[in-house]
Amino acid sequence: MLPVLKRSCVACHQPGGGGYEASGLDLRTYDGLMKGMKFGPVVIPGKAHFSNLVVLLEGRASPKIRMPYHGTPLRKCYIRLIRHWINEGAANN
Repeated sequence: MLPVLKRSCVACHQPGGGGYEASGLDLRTYDGLMKGMKFGPVVIPGKAHFSNLVVLLEGRASPKIRMPYHGTPLRKCYIRLIRHWINEGAANN
C-alpha cells in the first residue's frame, strides 16, 4: 500500500509538508500511517468504509478536502486496492 501513498501523498504528508502541518499525518512509513493524525486514526483495520483515509480519498467528508489536496484524485482502482487492504486487516506487508 505504501508505494501508492508515497507516489501520491508523501510530498505533502511528511514533516515540512502542508498536509503534515495541517493534520500531523506522516505517510513516509507504515508506522506513521497507522499512528494517524492529530484528529485521530486514518486507518481502522477491517473497516475501510469508516477509515478516514478512504473517506478523504473518496471525497465523502467534503469535496473541498478530497485527497490528494489540489492534486489529481487517485484512480478508482487504487482506492479499491486501499479499501481491500484495510478490510483485510491493514497488515504491514
